[in-house]
Amino acid sequence: MENKSERIRIEIRIEKEKKKLWKKFCSERQVSLTQLIINSVENRMMDNERRKVLKFIEKQDNIFIKIETNINQIARIANLQKFVSEKDLRNFSQKLAEIEKLKNEQNEIFMKIYRMLGK
Repeated sequence: MENKSERIRIEIRIEKEKKKLWKKFCSERQVSLTQLIINSVENRMMDNERRKVLKFIEKQDNIFIKIETNINQIARIANLQKFVSEKDLRNFSQKLAEIEKLKNEQNEIFMKIYRMLGK
């Protein structure tokens, strides 16, 4: 019975200059030539792209944390003053609705990204 985790070697022939270009490409993206070929054939995301996506997600999360902190500060000020003008309250509500919409859009994008990462 054959072991499914057993690896085998596949040899391909390409021109020397093309191999240099591929190696340079891999070096710039910090992936191995094997990863490049397998991911390309299997239509999977490259490891360097995966790292960029995860960095983007982290950055987005940090932006929303800052926004949420600002919202909490505004709420604290409103609680201390015991008064918020109707105009300020309307403006604040509009901003909250906009943030909610952006957060929902972000979550949809993240779900698509996670599905891509899972391939």
